[in-house]
Amino acid sequence: MHEMSIAEGIRGVIEDAAKANSFSRVTTLRLEIGRFAGVEKHALEFAFDVVMRGSPAEGAELQIIDIPGKALCYDCAETVEIEHRLDPCPNCGGGKLLAQGGEEMRIKDMEVL
Repeated sequence: MHEMSIAEGIRGVIEDAAKANSFSRVTTLRLEIGRFAGVEKHALEFAFDVVMRGSPAEGAELQIIDIPGKALCYDCAETVEIEHRLDPCPNCGGGKLLAQGGEEMRIKDMEVL
């Protein structure tokens, strides 16, 4: 379950930010996760709760913002939103697509005290 290591990385970012910016508690953390990032959201939520114990983010609300998958269609030259990497173009039905977004994962922001 790589979601546990993701949560550990998030904890490190939070602890570094708490030291650098002199805050003691995170109340809300917003993550942007792309559709193709390969992250199981329920597993990440569980891992977040476990890993944040004893940290400034213990008890913080985790809000996950879904980022759609996007691809450039070489057949119609449009950037389109797709559900799965191997989906055809929803505009023209073409199969020559290059993924352009949906793999990202980042902390958007956090509310702190």
